[in-house]
Amino acid sequence: MRKLLLIAAAMVMAAQEPREIPVDFVCPMDPEIHAKDPGKCPRCGMRLVAGIPDPLEYPVDLRLSPRAPLPGKPVEMVFRVQDPRTNALVTKFDIVHEKLFHLFLVSEDLSYFAHEHPEHDGEGAYRFRTTLPKSGAYRVVSDFYPTGATPQMHVSTIVAPGPAERVKPLVADMGEKNGTNLSVELVTEPAEPLAGFKTLMFFRLKPARGAAFNLEQYLGAWGHMLAASWDLIDLVHTHPFLADGGPQVQFNMIFPREGIYRVWVQFQSRGEVNTVAFNLPVKQLR
Repeated sequence: MRKLLLIAAAMVMAAQEPREIPVDFVCPMDPEIHAKDPGKCPRCGMRLVAGIPDPLEYPVDLRLSPRAPLPGKPVEMVFRVQDPRTNALVTKFDIVHEKLFHLFLVSEDLSYFAHEHPEHDGEGAYRFRTTLPKSGAYRVVSDFYPTGATPQMHVSTIVAPGPAERVKPLVADMGEKNGTNLSVELVTEPAEPLAGFKTLMFFRLKPARGAAFNLEQYLGAWGHMLAASWDLIDLVHTHPFLADGGPQVQFNMIFPREGIYRVWVQFQSRGEVNTVAFNLPVKQLR
């Protein structure tokens, strides 16, 4: 009996001792990636964090100089990020793919695309000078990561005044594309992507002019992709799901709506960034 009492007492004491709760390390860019120990995400290379804060949208104040940029003339873009809880200017950011701030510019007719990186001015603002090639509206996609928050993607619109050009509707274009020194072929699974369902996108790369194949990481990833719906409402910036430096790079996407999407992909080979675009039709499940 005494032995049973001692065992019972030991069990009670063990139950009362605080148990160490295992820490779950998560990728802020790909939250489905979990690990027991700190390290880097095997997919995108981001530093794993001990849990992810509740997502909050950080407003971006964009000022242009001049305020009405003329096509073909220089314009300075100044970005300031606000803390939604205090309205204070955010001054601390974490690096995402080797940069503190990623900027995408897309023209209304989807003919113009730029992936740029504004510089921090040391006073809380990011500045970038550019020249818009034509009149019309442009979507401005800001991609950044405030320290202690979650990665952010903010979308705004600017307009370069001038004669309005008729925007031609997108048509499907899935043919092989030639970049600076790579040719790129796209194969999807399923062959006809469906809105709301996962689409596997296999980009097959070949060197141009008979050179040996050489794929390099660009901004810390084996590739970058921006997908935009035909009406520029849906925009997604993502990175490869599977890649190892070989001639096939896989992205996974869920297209939200039926329609044609322009998909820009960027791959680096021998120090040259290859940017190519495909027009991918997406259907609705009937």
